[in-house]
Amino acid sequence: MSIDKDKIKHVSKLARISVDEKKIDDLTKDLSSIFKFIEQLNELNTDKVEPLSSILNEPLRSRKDEINDGKIRDKILENSPKKNEEFFVVPKVIE
Repeated sequence: MSIDKDKIKHVSKLARISVDEKKIDDLTKDLSSIFKFIEQLNELNTDKVEPLSSILNEPLRSRKDEINDGKIRDKILENSPKKNEEFFVVPKVIE
């Protein structure tokens, strides 16, 4: 898969991420090398390799679920640029 400047700009626009024009060349090179590596991984023959769901043979111990409010609601809401009482305000994305 080839990555060019236009694709970088398109994806950054879709993801609503601002990308500095000066860094687009470096980002293009980095993403191209990542995709080349992924293509190499896709070429590996894994037919005789058993699927692995965990590296541990024993199941992990689960903790008991306890319901609480987290006691950090106000701290979390401080990170929001817009809020309405106890809720985040986000831009409308569906018409």
